[in-house]
Amino acid sequence: MEPADIRPPSINNYICSPLRLFYIMGLKIVSFCFFMLMMASVNGKSVPQKFDKAAFYAAMSSGSLDEVEKELEIIAASSTSNKDGYEGALLMRKAGLVKRPAEKLKLFKAGRIKFDTAIMADKDNAEYRFLRFAIQEHAPKIVKYNKDLQADRQFIIIAYRNLSPVVQQAIIDYTKNSKLLNAQDLD
Repeated sequence: MEPADIRPPSINNYICSPLRLFYIMGLKIVSFCFFMLMMASVNGKSVPQKFDKAAFYAAMSSGSLDEVEKELEIIAASSTSNKDGYEGALLMRKAGLVKRPAEKLKLFKAGRIKFDTAIMADKDNAEYRFLRFAIQEHAPKIVKYNKDLQADRQFIIIAYRNLSPVVQQAIIDYTKNSKLLNAQDLD
């Protein structure tokens, strides 16, 4: 009978093979990259994007669903005080761009509720009155959202000079295709 092997472990047991070393380093690199990616995405979501009225009006006048959705995301992340009014207007605009009738109606109703609530809270907001005018002028008759056209038109004409230059430019651009509001009305 031979005595049990009591020799100390070989030094070879403590040295990593090159393949094992590459495997460990690869895991560390992948882990580091994953960590950095997660930090970047968290940081991207925590930094609020700035609301820009010119970009908002560009999205409203465009026929692009992607632009409207992008602007909706910016407004949702922003801290602007008039968030609900702008979001409601964009939802109603989005309703005109989607394909399915059920989705159109759902979006329009949701947008109308948000937008009308914002107008009720600030009845003298000429910008909201312009947005409502533009939406009502192009809303399908079936949704019955056209009762304030003449009152809003008069309000816009009176308040036009007191609006910000961005909103004034949006109104001028809108008059080019409007049947109810002309640029001459604003002089």
